[in-house]
This record gives sequence, structure tokens and C-alpha cells, in this order.
Amino acid sequence: MKITRRSFLAATASTVAFPSIARSAADTWPQRPIRIVVGFAPGGQTDVYARMYAEFIASQTGVPVIVENKTGGLGSIAGAEVKRAAPDGYTILFNTSGAMTVNRVLVKDLAYDTDKDFQLVSAMPTGGLPLIMRKQLDITDLDGVVRHARATGRMTLGTFGVGSPPHLTILALNKQYDLNIEPIHYRGEAPMFTDMLAQTVDGGIGTIVGAQPVLQSGLGAVVAVPRKRLTTFPEVRTFAEQGADSPLFGLLTYQCCAVPTGTPTAIVERLSDLIMRAAQTEKVRTMFATFGIDEGPMSMQATRELYAREAPIWVDLAKQAIADRKT
Repeated sequence: MKITRRSFLAATASTVAFPSIARSAADTWPQRPIRIVVGFAPGGQTDVYARMYAEFIASQTGVPVIVENKTGGLGSIAGAEVKRAAPDGYTILFNTSGAMTVNRVLVKDLAYDTDKDFQLVSAMPTGGLPLIMRKQLDITDLDGVVRHARATGRMTLGTFGVGSPPHLTILALNKQYDLNIEPIHYRGEAPMFTDMLAQTVDGGIGTIVGAQPVLQSGLGAVVAVPRKRLTTFPEVRTFAEQGADSPLFGLLTYQCCAVPTGTPTAIVERLSDLIMRAAQTEKVRTMFATFGIDEGPMSMQATRELYAREAPIWVDLAKQAIADRKT
């Protein structure tokens, strides 16, 4: 086929136009409804965060933002769905740190690879995942948990999924103190705390936001917190302060906002900026203060640095937990 000078110049012009088209699409985003896919049940902190930020994004962009809960597999079902979505900024994932890290170890035939399939937008610290016990058990600290578990021979603690940070916490306590605490797994922290209200489990590990029904009813007591003390419960010591020695208790747990790989950088940056600005509104700041969350959302760059630093530690802990269960 003969290539003329005219056809060559036309082809060259069309290839040069592609970046400008991409830039134009990013500059005009969004022009239609945005969908946020949440990996956990309504009522938990991941869901609360998704709806809170969705409201702000909608108010700033003028388009509807629809939140859908796709539960199961420690957030893996939601992750797989967002991976398959077009990378155009109209499908956003809200999941947990566990879903983005330990799932690669714990979920068989995982349908996504965080490193390849997602661009991380923002990490939103949970404010910690405290251990909350039924008030009737009269347990006030970690020593009380250990004594009760040994005396009864059986204790049940709720988690929001196999391999989740709460599950790894139980495995770490069992290993260090030679206990037999039984983890009871749920599709999210909201149904877990509902069972605590019904007195069907001895305790649970989840966020202060998700635990509000238990705490406000007076049926639950916070007995240990990870990483650092909470402003809402300053008298409750951390796991480490109470003698727990797993490196797990020094890691940051967070909700994670991500989009499919290939989403235009300008859209990712704008979405990150919207989340950061939302945290400065009176409504969000009041919510943080109410629940003792003293760390707001992280920038895109800080999020990716956190992931690079701590994801390998999470994965190693999950691998160790699996090996310990098999021995």
C-alpha cells in the first residue's frame, strides 16, 4: 500500500490528538452519575465513609453519586467488580486496608491484583480497631480477656472477615497467650455488632463508628486499642501497652479509595483533592471529633507511600497466620 505525504500527516495528526482528547475528558469529569462500590455491609465505617464522601463529591460536582454495597470475601467481590469497570472515573472502590493487602494471601483465585489493577486515591485512617467486650462479662482490660478465655476454655470474638485485621488480632492473641479464642466471621462490622447487642458473641473488633449501637446502649466496653490511644477513650491502653507483642498492633488500618488502573491522572488527582477538601468541612470534622478520629484522609502520594511501606508487613503476617493454623 502506497503511503502518501498527505496520509502520513493525517495519521500523525490523529495520534497527536489522542492526548488532548484524554485531557479534555479529564477536565470535564464528571458529566454523568458516579458509582461508588463498597466492599462491606451498610452501617460499618467503610460504608459510612463512602456515603459521607459521596455526598460531598455530589455537592461539588453537581452529579449524583450512587453508593452500592457488594459484600463478601473480605471486600474481594467489590474489588473484582471495580477492576472490570472502565477506567474513566465513574466507578470508584471504597474498601479496607485488608482488602487491598492480605486478600492476595487469603482469598483463593483472587480476581484482582492491587498493584496492577488499581490506582490508590486516598487512605482514610479508621481511628483504630478496638477490642470491645460484652459489659456483662465485667472485663476491663487485656488481662481480663486472657483470664476469662483461660477460665472458660472458650471465647467468641466477632470479625468482619477471614484474614481481616480483627481476625489477625485474634490469631496473634491466641498465639502469644496460648488461648483458644474462636473468631466468628461476618460480612461487615454492622452485623457483627448487631450480634453483640443480642449477646450472641462475647465481643468484637471493629471501628468506634460501627460500634456505636453497642457502646451507646451500655452493652459493650472498650478494653484495648491498637497503635495509639483514642481521644474518645483516653484511659484505654493500647494492646502493646498491655503486653501484646505482635507487630500487627503498630500498623495503620484504613479505608481505601481506589479506581481502576488507566483512569486519567487528572481525574485521580481531582478525586483525591475532593476527598481531602471534604475532610475540612464542618460536618466531616464534627464526625471525626465525635468518634475520636484524629487523622484525616491522606493525599494520593502519602497513600501510595503508606501502601508500599506497610503492605508487605500485612502480607507477611497473613502468611504467618496461615502457617500457624496448619501446624
